[in-house]
Amino acid sequence: MASFRLYAMRVLLVEDEKRLAELLRSGLGEEGFAVDVAHNGREGLWMATENRYDAIVLDVMLPLVNGYTVCRRLRDAGDWTPIMMLTAKDGEYDEAEALDMGADDFVSKPFSYVVLLARLRALVRRGGHERPVVLTAGDLVVDPAGLRCRRGEAEITLTPKEFAVLHALARRAGEVVSKPELLEQAWDFAYEGDPSIVEVYISALRRKIDAPFGRSTLVTVRGAGYRLDGGS
Repeated sequence: MASFRLYAMRVLLVEDEKRLAELLRSGLGEEGFAVDVAHNGREGLWMATENRYDAIVLDVMLPLVNGYTVCRRLRDAGDWTPIMMLTAKDGEYDEAEALDMGADDFVSKPFSYVVLLARLRALVRRGGHERPVVLTAGDLVVDPAGLRCRRGEAEITLTPKEFAVLHALARRAGEVVSKPELLEQAWDFAYEGDPSIVEVYISALRRKIDAPFGRSTLVTVRGAGYRLDGGS
């Protein structure tokens, strides 16, 4: 069986403690998450309404608009993205208030990063309402919910970031996906590194999903991007 720490998921982190936000962003990024960061409630609410996320990690004590209000406004607008709330407070009444506002989980500071990560994984797996569908391109199968990838009956082991890139391509199999779109979906909203990193991961994926099977399904469309085909 292929081994993954996490599949391609986009998370919004709303946290005003900038050092903590950067530590969480870095740690979650290493686990395969694409993480966008907001440092106040107003910015977080705007980002949550303008972009689609698989989960939101939301601090309670935020400048401008507090986390309870952000959560309530999202739920009132019909947005049921899974929300994990963080707070320096402790006690059953604070937890009850977070859950009453529509949060899905609650973690008190100081928290264990290992525990937060495990609970975030569980939250993402449960999703807002439905289990992620299994994606296919010919005999290539990408299973986000099962954290697996295979070609026919052969399991393929990918790193979290390789899986993130493949997942982004598989969701639009047969279509051209541009490099900026891959950067946004598999890295994060404000990635400022070398965009040629995409080419590195595309090459790695070809060595794993195509070359061993005599296939050429991951196609470069010159000047436009990349396409995952279902043919041979």
